[in-house]
Amino acid sequence: MNPIFRKILAVVLGIVIGSVVNMALINISPNVIPPPEGADVSTAEGLSAAMHLFEPKHFLFPFLAHALGTFAGALVASWIAPNNKLTYAMIIAVFFYLGGLASIFMLPSPIWYTFVDLVFAYFPMAYFAKNLVLRDK
Repeated sequence: MNPIFRKILAVVLGIVIGSVVNMALINISPNVIPPPEGADVSTAEGLSAAMHLFEPKHFLFPFLAHALGTFAGALVASWIAPNNKLTYAMIIAVFFYLGGLASIFMLPSPIWYTFVDLVFAYFPMAYFAKNLVLRDK
């Protein structure tokens, strides 16, 4: 397969697969950990208005969505990329990191969650995914 095509495919599929994992976890979150009483999490406005009602347990699935979405996307990108596996894993991490930053600006999350999310959910997961791909070779 053409190396340029594989590089493009690595990035596109990494973003698509990572996004699917991210959204799947976000969608099942209220079924596993119900939102606080009276919180409307069906809209961004409702979520923003109810954020002060959230307990630490309510931030578990958003963190997992960010971390595992990045991990899955970086794993796919590293696996498909013909070379420079770390570069492609980090491209995926940057994409999801920018999404995490946007989320922080749109939703008023606690500072502890912001720190944990931005420090541990993106670049470490991409690095770990790249290491798994290289370990199998």
